[in-house]
Amino acid sequence: MRAQLGDQLVVESPATGATRRDGEIVGLHHTDGTPPYDVRWSDTDEVTLVFPGPDAHIRHMEHGPPSAHEPYQPGVDELTKQAGTVSDRTSKGGAPDSGDIGRRIAAERKRQGLTREETARRAGMAPGYLAYLEERPADPSPGSLIRLADALGTTVAALRGGGIDLPPGQGQALLHPQLRNLGDDECRARLSTHGVGRLAVATPDGPAVIPVNYEVIDDAIAFRTAPDSVPAAAVGQEVAFEVDHVDEAMSQGWSVLAVGPARVVTEPDEVRRLAERAHTRPWAGGEREMWVSIQPTRLTGRRISAPNQ
Repeated sequence: MRAQLGDQLVVESPATGATRRDGEIVGLHHTDGTPPYDVRWSDTDEVTLVFPGPDAHIRHMEHGPPSAHEPYQPGVDELTKQAGTVSDRTSKGGAPDSGDIGRRIAAERKRQGLTREETARRAGMAPGYLAYLEERPADPSPGSLIRLADALGTTVAALRGGGIDLPPGQGQALLHPQLRNLGDDECRARLSTHGVGRLAVATPDGPAVIPVNYEVIDDAIAFRTAPDSVPAAAVGQEVAFEVDHVDEAMSQGWSVLAVGPARVVTEPDEVRRLAERAHTRPWAGGEREMWVSIQPTRLTGRRISAPNQ
């Protein structure tokens, strides 16, 4: 039995030959198209890992319905109990919230500037199945996760959210790492438009480094805080602001440091413009309506990569 992405798996009743169940093959686990398959069932729209039994055959959709059923050697049930359904795997507590997996897949894909079609092609799955994973609560099979991790240059553990409470950069260093300085344009590109950065500021209790949600608007770094908070102590000082990214799978990354004076934004039109262009509210929550703006006077950055990059 061999199938391609988009083919249909049909399971029939051994006694009557009537179709009991059918679904689209949205994931392959072997390059030669042999079982098992990830199948999205037409009756439930759930995706499960399937080892076809003797009562199953493939309908090759590009050729239309076959004239005779393709045989398959018996010995494995139609649907492995070990694989289970979406609800089975999640309810046992072994998998995290499956919606989180889809969000991590989508975030990593977009971070790398990949389309769904390109990512699906790299992972050997249908674009529709990738859309299903990203947009719907789903628990992809281990094989699908392995292929997606490989396509995105990351790990299955990272897609599952493993190690989110650990500091980044615990992997091994590259054999021959290349450390180079970033130019101003590269620094600005990586500083980007928004995200989470670290503010270094002097306080009455000593120096502090605080993570804040930030925006880049008209070349200035802006963030919201509360008047009595530690980040508010930046007002009237020259401060440092740092953003970085660590690629655990590839043992490489970059950092950008911006230095400049911080001021509080009080002009109503400017406050309104900042609020309108903000991508998100502060993750820390609470009342944080005081806008602080940093105008960088110095930008520096460094990148660690493989020698050939």
